[in-house]
Amino acid sequence: MAEVVRMPKMSDTMTEGVIAKWHKKVGDKVNSGDLVAEIETDKATMDFESYQEGTLLYIGPKEGEAVAIDAVIAVLGEPGEDFQALLSGDAPEAEKAAEKTEDKKEEEVSAPASSASTVTPEELGCTVITMPLLSDTMKEGVIAQWNFKVGDTIKSDDAIADVETDKATMEVTAYADGTLLYVGLEAGEAAKVNDIIAIVGPAGTDITPLLNQKSDAPKAETTETPKADATSTASSPAAPAVSNDDSRVKASPLARKIAQEKGINLSDIKGSADGGRIVKKDVESFVPAAAQPVETKSAAAPAEAKAITLPTYVGEERYTEKPVNQMRKTIARRLAESLFTAPHFYLTVSIDMDNAMAARAQINEVAPVKVSFNDIVVKAVAVALKKHPAVNSSWQGDKIRFNEHTNIGVAMAVEDGLLVPVVRFADGKSLSHISAEVKDFAQKAKAKKLQPADWEGSTFTVSNLGMFGIDEFTSIINSPDGAILSVGAIQAVPVVKNGAVVPGNVMKVTLGCDHRVVDGATGAAFLQTLKSLVENPVRLLA
Repeated sequence: MAEVVRMPKMSDTMTEGVIAKWHKKVGDKVNSGDLVAEIETDKATMDFESYQEGTLLYIGPKEGEAVAIDAVIAVLGEPGEDFQALLSGDAPEAEKAAEKTEDKKEEEVSAPASSASTVTPEELGCTVITMPLLSDTMKEGVIAQWNFKVGDTIKSDDAIADVETDKATMEVTAYADGTLLYVGLEAGEAAKVNDIIAIVGPAGTDITPLLNQKSDAPKAETTETPKADATSTASSPAAPAVSNDDSRVKASPLARKIAQEKGINLSDIKGSADGGRIVKKDVESFVPAAAQPVETKSAAAPAEAKAITLPTYVGEERYTEKPVNQMRKTIARRLAESLFTAPHFYLTVSIDMDNAMAARAQINEVAPVKVSFNDIVVKAVAVALKKHPAVNSSWQGDKIRFNEHTNIGVAMAVEDGLLVPVVRFADGKSLSHISAEVKDFAQKAKAKKLQPADWEGSTFTVSNLGMFGIDEFTSIINSPDGAILSVGAIQAVPVVKNGAVVPGNVMKVTLGCDHRVVDGATGAAFLQTLKSLVENPVRLLA
């Protein structure tokens, strides 16, 4: 009898897997224990062995495709056996529920569409004017004023309204000839981008069908040219009228701003819009009369004397995009969950590294494996946690777990993101043992050979950016741990010893704590113990 093969959960944080490679093809015989495929998870690429026997009748996802946990990826059975019923009737419950919900949504959407006739603006000879996107951050616009009322005849270049955005007040142009049949909101009211604000068309047209259905009018009619206007005005707020003499002149806010910048008196300009209203194009095309040069130049001269001419630079906006891999997806999800769920607070302390530097040099003269400063920190953290179990804890919702063992996660940067292999029972291991284990983890991480047992079960995490010259930083807690230590670089700085300023070597470490399980005093006491151990590393060898 045919059986389905589902995407396995190969790590505690895995939600989907990518088929990196198929080792079998349809028609091949598969035995229990055979390598069927390689699956890329959020942590590593692992082999997937079959626990079933039979002929491979069906392969679902292709190489490179992502598949959710428990989704069908293959079918095994007898040669020629009919397996289509398994693909249609044996989907996971979550998939079935999602399909039902989707079907229900489609029915709800399609029902109104089938019961009501759809009328387009073109069929009525009308133009629907929507709230345009006048700046890159605009979500809605406020009608500052309407320049026409329902029943007025307008031209395609008329500014029918002034709209206040999050950056400036700008004009909305009709881009259509006809009668203003509908105004969607009053002056002072707001509308979201792409909401209908007006309709222009032949006089007497019944526009009720357009108002009863969602507008599908092309955005280009109301966004292209206004957006160009926004470029010239968004960098500064809307300006008042040029002078008191201009305050009674009918002009758009944009026209007033341009006139002020050019030193033009609006009273000298003849408006081309209805009622003699001055718009942008009137100001830009205005040429002072022959009798006005002296007065105009005298007013503009001070501004011209202070003007700075900038060279023209033409740049090109470019970017590249690539799909987010499984590791990066999980990093984003888990760190966001940690940061926005656990209330973080941070404590920083400076550690005198003179003794640690001398001790490391002596240890490495006899140690079988070279010991790093990070190895010393890992060992010191493990010993300090034994004395402060409250820091070696985790939030469990209705209880707090105090770990009696010290499994230290060591954050490692790899090409695709970040991995945190775990040094287990670090308090009982020698510095050489810890060093060898960390080096082995680093090689496996770069080769993507780490297994789930290598990264699961940490009780505390150490993240070290000192080798990159970072003085100090803060980290997001690696859930479900209750704390994380951020280790900075060793800096050669002047320090005070015995009342004298002398050269010294200082390293700053920052403890990030989940305030649900670690209090400030508890974290501070832990750091004092850690500082004492690192400053006197001989205590780690006892």
